[in-house]
Amino acid sequence: MAGKTFTVEEVAQHNKPGDLWIIIDSKVYDISRFVNLHPGGAGVLLAKNVAGKDATDAFFGLHRLEVLLKPQYARLQIGTIEGQKEIVKPLAAGEASQVPYAEPAWLMPGFHSPYYNDGHRRFQKAVRKFFEEVVYPDAVKHEEDGKRISQEVVDKLCEMNIPAMRIGPGKHLKGRTLMGGIVTPEEFDHFHELIINFEIGRLGTRGYVDALLAGEVIGLPPVLNYGSPELQAKVVPEVLSGKKYICLAISEAFAGSDVAGMQTYAERDGDEWVITGTKKWITNGTFADYFTVACRTDNGHVVVLVPRQDAISTKAVKTAYSSTAGTSYVTFDGARAPLANTLGKVGRGMQVVLSNFNHERWMIVCTSLSAQRRIVEECLKWTAQRVAFGKPLNAQPVVRARLANMIARVEAGQNWLEFVTHQMNNMSYDEQADKIAGTIGLLKQYITKTGRETAEDATLLFGGRGITATGMGKLIENYHRTSPYDAILGGSEDVLGDLGVRQAIKKMPKNARL
Repeated sequence: MAGKTFTVEEVAQHNKPGDLWIIIDSKVYDISRFVNLHPGGAGVLLAKNVAGKDATDAFFGLHRLEVLLKPQYARLQIGTIEGQKEIVKPLAAGEASQVPYAEPAWLMPGFHSPYYNDGHRRFQKAVRKFFEEVVYPDAVKHEEDGKRISQEVVDKLCEMNIPAMRIGPGKHLKGRTLMGGIVTPEEFDHFHELIINFEIGRLGTRGYVDALLAGEVIGLPPVLNYGSPELQAKVVPEVLSGKKYICLAISEAFAGSDVAGMQTYAERDGDEWVITGTKKWITNGTFADYFTVACRTDNGHVVVLVPRQDAISTKAVKTAYSSTAGTSYVTFDGARAPLANTLGKVGRGMQVVLSNFNHERWMIVCTSLSAQRRIVEECLKWTAQRVAFGKPLNAQPVVRARLANMIARVEAGQNWLEFVTHQMNNMSYDEQADKIAGTIGLLKQYITKTGRETAEDATLLFGGRGITATGMGKLIENYHRTSPYDAILGGSEDVLGDLGVRQAIKKMPKNARL
């Protein structure tokens, strides 16, 4: 019956309780039985400007397009209006948005970039399609119920080698088929990695962004860079296949940005380390099988890979975002690990910790900026369709001023990020530490500060919907509530800003004078 056509006049005859039709974007819906189930009450649907009428504007003033796509509502469609065509269509899987500034410029028709090639474009489309079809349903489900990422999704991620790619280019990719063969390990660069992080960030489910094996992204590199060949041969395949999970355990209640102030202690006992202490706010800790742990010793700091055991307990830390992230408080009560699990040299543990920070901070910048850009898209759509005082919101100069600031922030951040990413592609690990550690710190400070400004602007544009966890403003509410995370994780804004300036001061030429 959905293929049947009606005239506007025919629909208008069905405008009362028990016989109620409406038109939404050329489609005719019979809501006679649904009317009393409507969450907003029957009165909304029986209003004179809705019952038997074209309710397109009224609908999109209250609901997202995705509502019409749900099976329980899609089946209410009984036909279409004669001579009319559907205007509002969902994007095909993998398709880029055509909303201005919704995508980085290199994805928009007619724009050019020195950083990306056709291979990057094919890769981006495949990654987006994968995340929309495979990951997004799981993200929405577990952002709400707080449970960990589904093993089925982890298996599919690992089949595409996405966890391996999230660590960046390197020897760990050798022999792997990446994203079904769209890119080879030799071709893979940090812009491919940036693309993955951008697709993760735009999910709009901040807790799940970290649930999506963020612990592996920051916890496995120390094993790859400092672990013995024997340790790597055992642990890396387990983690990158999704059979085991890993997390990075540095932060403590005693020591956040002051990493050197950690109290967790490692003492040698024969050919083992005995570790005692606590770690807090550890991402993926609740379900981790391995802990990359920074400790104090009598001879300085050390980093040790510790397998889960009875002497380790983890409990969830309740924070502002979803518990799907597995944020945990970890207690090491005499936990043991072989000396062979030492990562790097004893006394050089801080070097291991600090060398890991640049990539972690860059990754946070990628996902944070992508989330911010998604919010810009939401606001551009909302201000175009929301009518207030008899005209669209974007007809108001004050609204356009807020949009201008939001757009300027993401575009400035995008260009800075792509510049840094290009340097990463052309610098060794040591060169990055020397030349752009401070730059990455300043970039992260900028992105996270502007993110909170954008969150505030977006909430004001959406009004009450921006503080409601469901419906039109659900992405705004999630972003406003969780955007402060990026200002803290990986090093707080103030500390990173100071790092950037201190790095600049160190490189000041001796002969520089006014």
